[in-house]
Amino acid sequence: MPWAHRLDRWVSSASRSPEASCLHCRGVKLLCGRPACPVLFKIRAYAPLAPSLQSTQVDGSSPPDIFIGRARYPRVTVGPLVPPYRGDTSILAEPERWLQLSREQIVKGRLSLVRGVAEVDARRPLGRMLEELVELGISARPAEVEMELKSKPVLKTQLDPDSQPFGPSAPLRDLKAGGVKADRRIEKAYEDTDLKASEAVLQLYRGGVPVSAIIRALSLGALGLKPRRRLVPTRWSITAVDSMIGLKLISELRSFEELGEYEVYEAEKLDNKFVVVLTPRPWSYELIEAWYPSTAWNLSSESIAVGSDWEGYYGRSSYASIGGCYYAARLAVAEHLYGRRRQAAAVVLREAYPGHIMPLGVWQVRESVRLALRQKPARYSSLQEILEHISERMLMPLEAWLQVSRLLKPGRQAKLVEKGMLRGRNI
Repeated sequence: MPWAHRLDRWVSSASRSPEASCLHCRGVKLLCGRPACPVLFKIRAYAPLAPSLQSTQVDGSSPPDIFIGRARYPRVTVGPLVPPYRGDTSILAEPERWLQLSREQIVKGRLSLVRGVAEVDARRPLGRMLEELVELGISARPAEVEMELKSKPVLKTQLDPDSQPFGPSAPLRDLKAGGVKADRRIEKAYEDTDLKASEAVLQLYRGGVPVSAIIRALSLGALGLKPRRRLVPTRWSITAVDSMIGLKLISELRSFEELGEYEVYEAEKLDNKFVVVLTPRPWSYELIEAWYPSTAWNLSSESIAVGSDWEGYYGRSSYASIGGCYYAARLAVAEHLYGRRRQAAAVVLREAYPGHIMPLGVWQVRESVRLALRQKPARYSSLQEILEHISERMLMPLEAWLQVSRLLKPGRQAKLVEKGMLRGRNI
């Protein structure tokens, strides 16, 4: 990180005045303090694609992918995502493969996906078009799609914190899909109208279906008991799948032996660094995020913005305050421990650096933590050694991490165990 030694200088020099708005800046003055404007970044990535999107007809290979909005639930907007070209577009809907790409490649690829929009009642998803969308959504390979739109597609600058970006949209008039080949595993769950959605999600996961494909199937109402099937906004289905799988794995790994030593894993991708700490204690989990000034979710502060949440041995009863990232990281940790037949107290530390100017979706957290846990760990015999490792490897001072952490403070874990907050009482 060549800019790390200049951290204090750029923090103090960044403009944070009330006038630092997009209206006054227009992407030129960078009044928000970011190293680049996310709106212009998106527009520039889209510009080369714009000439091919000047028609109400879109003909291309859907990865496949579908997006379902949530703004007016239960009235939702639903539609396919289709690029204006044909070929193997599968990577555009497989975030499991995106860490091998640059931010520019991810954004440009996703912005090429045109979204046709139809408004329906999520509780009564009926009609030929929706049947076509389900068939498209459970396809195992890119499908040839022809969309007729009611107007030319328009690119919006909206950035969703949980869902991956997509390109311009327009009302959908008609849809035709060909070359659809269903993933037999998902198709089987779709045809089983007596299988509960939670059971279907776990069955598909254990059958090797990627999390992204399970999310799409749940979102389309392709899983669950027939009378209760409905469309689920994409953002909700992402967290639902991460949470359901994670909870099941955690419920089983609690019976495993505790880890025998202290371990720390690392990964750094797309201007984010993740450090995963595993300690030999009963299951508990914590996620702490440190957003540096001029990053996606820290625009106006002159200091690092920190958010955290945690759970003890028996989990939590409320939604995590830091949103879907909490459940995405928890899933990655749970599947790692489950695969090793061990339980541990896990702490995930995230630093988001200035190059992280726009959100890419919670997939980035899930896949980055997975990547970290595939690396060779550093092993230690005490928590104090882990803290020294964090102090050396993270930019934010150790004291700042300890100030918000429930699980990293020396002696704190033992006290929590005594109080029954790690084992014995639900928080």
